[in-house]
Amino acid sequence: MKRAGSWLFLIVAIVGGYLLFYPIDIEPVRWQAPPAPELVGVYERNARLAGVERLAEGEGVGPEDVAVAANGDIYTGYVDGRIVRLPADGDAGETLADTGGRPLGLALLADGSLAVADAYRGLLRVTQAGDVETLAAQANGLAFRFADDLDVAADGTIYFSDASWKYGMEHLLADFIEHAGTGRLLRYNPDGSVDELLQGLYFANGVALGPDDAYVLVNETGAYRVTRLWLKGPRAGERDVFIDNLPGFPDNISFDAASGIFWLALYGPRNAVMDATADRPFWRKVIYRLPESLHPLPAHQGFVLGLDTNGRVVANLQHHGQEAFGPITSAERAGDYLYFGSLSAPSLARMPVAEALSH
Repeated sequence: MKRAGSWLFLIVAIVGGYLLFYPIDIEPVRWQAPPAPELVGVYERNARLAGVERLAEGEGVGPEDVAVAANGDIYTGYVDGRIVRLPADGDAGETLADTGGRPLGLALLADGSLAVADAYRGLLRVTQAGDVETLAAQANGLAFRFADDLDVAADGTIYFSDASWKYGMEHLLADFIEHAGTGRLLRYNPDGSVDELLQGLYFANGVALGPDDAYVLVNETGAYRVTRLWLKGPRAGERDVFIDNLPGFPDNISFDAASGIFWLALYGPRNAVMDATADRPFWRKVIYRLPESLHPLPAHQGFVLGLDTNGRVVANLQHHGQEAFGPITSAERAGDYLYFGSLSAPSLARMPVAEALSH
C-alpha cells in the first residue's frame, strides 16, 4: 500500500508540475471580461431555428460561408479545400475549384468570380473556370496567418479580416487564451494595393459593409463585440463599437439591404471558464496545457441575431441541444431565404426570411 501511495503521489506531482510550470509559447494578457448577458429580453432563449431546412447533406463538411448568385446557384467552401457550386435546392453540387487550403468567407464579384478568404492561403480569386489566383498574402510586411471573412464594395474594393497575424487556424485556441489583439482589418483596392485599416483586434472575424458603403463592421470574436470603422462622411476614419457584450462569440456578419438588417452569426454561447479566467493569466496557461479534449468550448447550439443599423437587436433566432444545426458561422440573405453556414456541420441550412423576421 505504501508503494502504491508513493507511485500515486509521484504521478500527481508530475501531472501537477506539467500543468503549472511546463513551458509554453503563449503569454496571456490580463483583461476584464464583462458579465455575460442572460438569455432574457432581446436574447430570450427560444427554438426558432428548430425547423430549418438542411441543404447539401453529404456534399462536404464545414460549409463555413455562403454566397448565392442571382440565378440561385449556391457557392460554399469545405474543410477539404473545395469550392462547390450547388443548385438552388442544394442537391448534386459540382466542385468549382480546390484552393489547397481552407476557404472561409466568400463573396461574388461583379464578373461572376468569387473572392475567397482562405485561412491558409490569404485573399484569393476563383473564376468560374476554376482558376485560383492569389490576390494578396501579406500587408505591411506581415503575412496573413488566418484570412477569415470579407465583403465587397460597389466599386470592387474588398474589405477582409486577418483573424490573427500570429496564430493560424490550427492554433485558434492560443489566440483566444493569449488575448493579445493580433487581428487586423484590411482593404484590397482595385489597383491591387492592400491597406491595413485596423490592427489590435481580438480575433478579427466577420466583415460587412453598411448602407452605401459608408462604414464597415468587423466582428471581434475574442471581445464579444462588433466594431465599426467609418469610411465616408464627416466621421471617416473614426472607429466605434457597433454592439458590445454579446451573449456569444460573433462569427460572420452580413448586411441584408432589403430589410436593413445585419445578420450576425454567433458561433456559440459564452464560456464561463474563459470569462472567469480573463484576468488570471496564470490559470489561462494551465488551461492551455490541458489535453485538447479538456479545453473549454462553447456549448453546441444555433444562434443568429438580426441587428438594425443602430446596432439594436431586432431578431433573435436560436436552437439549443445536440440536434440543432450548428455551430452557425454565417447567415446570408438571398431572395426569400436566409442561408446558414457552419464551420463543422455536414450541411448548409436555410429558413424563410419572413419567418426569421416574425415575432
